[in-house]
Formats: sequence, C-alpha cells, structure tokens
Amino acid sequence: MTKKQEFLDIYNTHITGEGTDKLLEYLQSKAGDFFTAPASLRFHGAYEGGLAEHSVNVYHCLKEYLARPRVRELYKIEYDDRSIAIAGLLHDICKINSYKPGTRNVKDENGKWQSVPSYEWDDRLPYGHGEKSVYIITGFMRLTRDEAFAIRYHMGFSGIEDKRNIGQALEQFPLAFALNVADMEATYFLEGKR
Repeated sequence: MTKKQEFLDIYNTHITGEGTDKLLEYLQSKAGDFFTAPASLRFHGAYEGGLAEHSVNVYHCLKEYLARPRVRELYKIEYDDRSIAIAGLLHDICKINSYKPGTRNVKDENGKWQSVPSYEWDDRLPYGHGEKSVYIITGFMRLTRDEAFAIRYHMGFSGIEDKRNIGQALEQFPLAFALNVADMEATYFLEGKR
C-alpha cells in the first residue's frame, strides 16, 4: 500500500464530521501538493511524497506513544482515534505549496562539483509553522482546543517562539507533548537522511 493510500484510509476511517470531506478534497486537488511535496529541504523526507510519508509515520508514532501503559495509567493521557488522526496526519499541512523543485551543487566521491535535484523553500503564505497548519485546517473544519494546541506547538522547543509559551502548552495540553515526541521519533529514527 502506498503512503497516500494509507493516509487516505486512516483519514477516512477516523476523521469525519463537518468540513472534513472538503479538507480531504483540498489535499487531493491540484491546488495543493500534499501527496507529492517533500517533508523538508534536505533532511527527513526530502523527496517527492516525503510529506505524506512523514504524516503517516507521525500518526503511527503518536498512536503507539499514547497506547503505552505508563502514558495511560500513570499520566492519565487518553485521546480518541479522531484526535490522534487529526494531530498526526495534519500537523505539517502548513508545508503545502511551500517547496519548489530546484538544484544544488554537491561534490561527488571524486571531489568534483555536480548539480543535483533538490528543493527550495518558497512559502507564499508565511504565517509560521504550527499556527499556519491550524489556520489552514480551521478554514475547513473545527479543531478541539487540544488538537489546535498540539498542532500549533508540535515543534516543541525547536521552534522559534517564546519558550515559556511552549512549556506551558506542553504542560497544559498533553497531546501537544505527545505529538512533539511522535514528530521527533518519526523525523530522527524512521526517516532521517536518505
């Protein structure tokens, strides 16, 4: 099964309600490149389809983190399948239409420079990262407060915003902490550089 098909299966199973069909329609339309975009410029998922693959990976990492007995029993953190799917699959929707194909020069094994395909950042809606994802999603459907804060602060302390806000968000909204852990796990352990 392709990552696109896996994404669609998870989405259609768990993300239902008013506006969710329109959001999915947008994700699959020619207006966006969600299923062909990379996840980053040079690191994790820096290839065609990397964004969809990363989103599916984060979903699985988030679901497994929240299923841990310690998380459920000691921390008393539980979220329904819908919230897990929304946070995991849609946290990086902000990257739609932000990467353009380009080239960069790298040295080959003989030390000779050569041009290789890459991506360039070209964000036409510079609204931040997590906040841009929340903005796009809420144009189609409502988010719970937990979902919105999780998506907004999924970068954790690697973001550039006020560190006090990040700490408060991770403490007050456990889904934000869990999504940050899942995002880092997928980024550094499942994907990394190719």
